[in-house]
Amino acid sequence: QVQLVESGGGLVQAGGSLRLSCAASGRTFSSYAMGWFRQAPGKEREFVACISRSGGGTKYADSVKGRFTISRDNAKNMVYLQMNSLKPEDTAVYYCAVRYDYCGSTVREYDYWGQGTQVTVSS
Repeated sequence: QVQLVESGGGLVQAGGSLRLSCAASGRTFSSYAMGWFRQAPGKEREFVACISRSGGGTKYADSVKGRFTISRDNAKNMVYLQMNSLKPEDTAVYYCAVRYDYCGSTVREYDYWGQGTQVTVSS
């Protein structure tokens, strides 16, 4: 089993930046792909970004492409989401997740989830 703890959320003005972090337990961190998802009030959880086991491959939702960057540090069991040029529509709870396979973009493909961190972007 993998435990995930997100941090770095907060309140930011539109156009600002935040960096989310996700710490993972376990000794096989480099064995699985990592994803970031988000869920706004009244909406379904949606894919944001994912990164392959080695970090060499990434995938983004169209809505964040060019503004968000996912990265990982396998030596530290960490995955990050750098968010720039934030918009009010980016407001959501952000979750990191583990997939024991290649990068995926649907909720069902992921095996373990963190508790989430709130990101609020004011206009």
